[in-house]
Amino acid sequence: MAEARQPLWRKVPISSSLINPYRIVIVLRLFILIFFLRFRILTPAYDAFPLWLISVICEVWFALSWILDQFPKWFPITRETYLDRLSLRFEREGEPNQLGSVDVFVSTVDPLKEPPIITANTVLSILSVDYPVEKVSCYVSDDGASMLLFDTLSETAEFARRWVPFCKKHNVEPRAPEFYFSEKIDYLKNKVHPSFVKERRAMKREYEEFKVRINALVAKAQKKPEEGWVMQDGTPWPGNNTRDHPGMIQVYLGSAGALDVDGKELPRLVYVSREKRPGYQHHKKAGAMNALVRVSAVLTNAPFILNLDCDHYINNSKAIREAMCFLMDPQFGKKLCYVQFPQRFDGIDRHDRYANRNVVFFDINMLGLDGLQGPVYVGTGCVFNRQALYGYDPPVSKKRPKMTCDCWPSWCCCCCGGSRKMSKKTGEKKSFLGGLLRSKKKKMMGKNYVRKGSVPIFNLEEIEEGLEGYDELEKSSLMSQKNFEKRFGQSPVLITSTLMENGGLPEGTNTNSLIKEAIHVISCGYEEKTEWGKEIGWIYGSVTEDILTGFKMHCRGWKSVYCVPKRPAFKGSAPINLSDRLHQVLRWALGSVEIFLSRHCPLWYGYAGKLKWLERLAYINTIVYPFTSIPLLAYCTIPAVCLLTGKFIIPTLSNLTSVWFLALFLSIIATSVLELRWSGVSIQDWWRNEQFWVIGGVSAHLFAVFQGLLKVLAGVDTNFTVTAKAAEDAEFGELYLFKWTTLLIPPTTLIILNMVGVVAGVSDAINNGYGSWGPLFGKLFFAFWVIVHLYPFLKGLMGRQNRTPTIVVLWSILLASIFSLVWVRIDPFLPKQTGPVLKQCGVEC
Repeated sequence: MAEARQPLWRKVPISSSLINPYRIVIVLRLFILIFFLRFRILTPAYDAFPLWLISVICEVWFALSWILDQFPKWFPITRETYLDRLSLRFEREGEPNQLGSVDVFVSTVDPLKEPPIITANTVLSILSVDYPVEKVSCYVSDDGASMLLFDTLSETAEFARRWVPFCKKHNVEPRAPEFYFSEKIDYLKNKVHPSFVKERRAMKREYEEFKVRINALVAKAQKKPEEGWVMQDGTPWPGNNTRDHPGMIQVYLGSAGALDVDGKELPRLVYVSREKRPGYQHHKKAGAMNALVRVSAVLTNAPFILNLDCDHYINNSKAIREAMCFLMDPQFGKKLCYVQFPQRFDGIDRHDRYANRNVVFFDINMLGLDGLQGPVYVGTGCVFNRQALYGYDPPVSKKRPKMTCDCWPSWCCCCCGGSRKMSKKTGEKKSFLGGLLRSKKKKMMGKNYVRKGSVPIFNLEEIEEGLEGYDELEKSSLMSQKNFEKRFGQSPVLITSTLMENGGLPEGTNTNSLIKEAIHVISCGYEEKTEWGKEIGWIYGSVTEDILTGFKMHCRGWKSVYCVPKRPAFKGSAPINLSDRLHQVLRWALGSVEIFLSRHCPLWYGYAGKLKWLERLAYINTIVYPFTSIPLLAYCTIPAVCLLTGKFIIPTLSNLTSVWFLALFLSIIATSVLELRWSGVSIQDWWRNEQFWVIGGVSAHLFAVFQGLLKVLAGVDTNFTVTAKAAEDAEFGELYLFKWTTLLIPPTTLIILNMVGVVAGVSDAINNGYGSWGPLFGKLFFAFWVIVHLYPFLKGLMGRQNRTPTIVVLWSILLASIFSLVWVRIDPFLPKQTGPVLKQCGVEC
């Protein structure tokens, strides 16, 4: 009992011997940066004034972006959980299990692009998670209304009846069969059960047969009949038209009779495809996630929600328990909106050429944010508090009452006299729902829901399920039904579920009628004139709805937590070839630009809220970083221009100037080394991140800025498409797969320009003699800096056969040639002649 009362987690601060030198160097670097910029501004290069001006503007922008990136890392922390204490406290023998229920959301759009076998593995890892089965429900959102996914889930539910008991009996990890059977480790280690080898061999054979059935479904789906798909009972598939179909819900597991081969209950598995009609705005993934929130609220209403992408399986079967150590903490848990886990990936080459793992972000930036108000939401691997998704404010910590006595008159202390009067009123018997409504009235977000809630017109007769025992409700304690419907929509069942802080369905609920209500809440017009997507659920307005959703929660005063268990909680797949990686980065950057140009921009939104300043700096950094592409492109072009023209952005270096350059260079190295020291990130991962920051900056980020401006300001939605070629059948064959895309042109042009500049600069120095070599080294340093950072791009451009598509080379050489010729034609550094040109006649007069 004493152990059960101990904290479920503890904060582990970074050692002061590691973090304090890092902070000192950050402050020193800031001062050095200020003096360096002062020197650069006060000593212009008059013979190359335009180049000098451009370079100074770029350097000032880089300094500001460094501040935005660095200072939110000021208080990095790590956290440690105690799963044994969680079990002692909430899973006592002889008592009902008190762990919180969890609804798991899996989102998918097109099963032909997102392989059904990967989605099936994700679902199987969820169904076999180490958690009470009656407290887990898996909802799969099919936003493409695909019969292929529908049939895949049917096969998956059947295979789960054998796979789940096998995982739990032998405690295997991971519990996604594709990844478990492909592990190159000794699977007999720590497995002492005598029947394990026999059962594993049989299970592997059954999984191979399961894969054959799924592959047969995929092959069949690639040849759609002209009349459309037909289900087994002969009726047409309702989703034959993916843009015009009714809402569909199918419960595979969790109903009576759906037991595993050992006769034990299985978690619930639900297929959901929301209604789609022409003329309605469906809001892509954010709209699909909000539909899942409403469906789950009607069918199961778990107080916690785990959000996963279809290619992110549960790698650690105790991952949900890790999150519960925070969310079920008696004090801290009520203020948490979500617990974010880091993203880890399979199938990436050892050198991680294009920084797919994002190690610097997940192991440095996120740990820094955890010491502030919490990490940002990154779209997957996140366990939510459902109340935070409903737009409620976090509970306010109660202040301790003042110590007063009855000997003072009532006018001396209004608390003393007032408390006695209030106690009489609160002593009256209140109904369950009335109390809930009163507490929720105070927690509603926004002025409209604090002040307008005094109109008592809530008609509870419309709530048919689960309210038979609450006839004698006090109307004065209820919020206006009109305000509830304006906020959550016209579903009495859904409204009732939002008022239940601990989740669950009301007593006496008729489960048979809930499916009809669930179909209603995923209809096209349900969100009209409500606050779904504005204040509730996943927020609309950006393709990166994750950043926007987390930002709104933090503005309300919620906190989040970063949980990094020793065994990675979730693992997914990442695009490993150059073209797909650039398009992934383009999508993220485009979402940031959309947020920057919206009313939710952290630069001006939420100042009346409870967002901490360093947290705001971090959010500003997440939406401003694409604009760094413009000064970065200019700065990567300047070395080539200097080499081609013989000019330089810095005047002749003096001893003092050399000191400032050396100090800045050393401070950059020291900051990086100390950052790697406290975070444990390898220098290779850090260097890959630096390289891809330049590669993505001069390609994907640049296109995202212009695409975002066109989309938001002019309403022009442009798409940069990728034409795929066949991949090779090697382990990392996709790494060398080359796909033509417009994003490849700017970096290729920069490489050619700088290489031409290096050749031109060296040739000029050879022709002009010994005195010209000194100034040349500074220019060559900057040019090689650009080339070295773009080297992974150059390697990817060549592919395995060292061949590059002719169109990329032609476009890049054409642009480089045009730039060079135009520069020679209008060289701004040549003195302009005014008046007639006077030449010597050659005759002595």
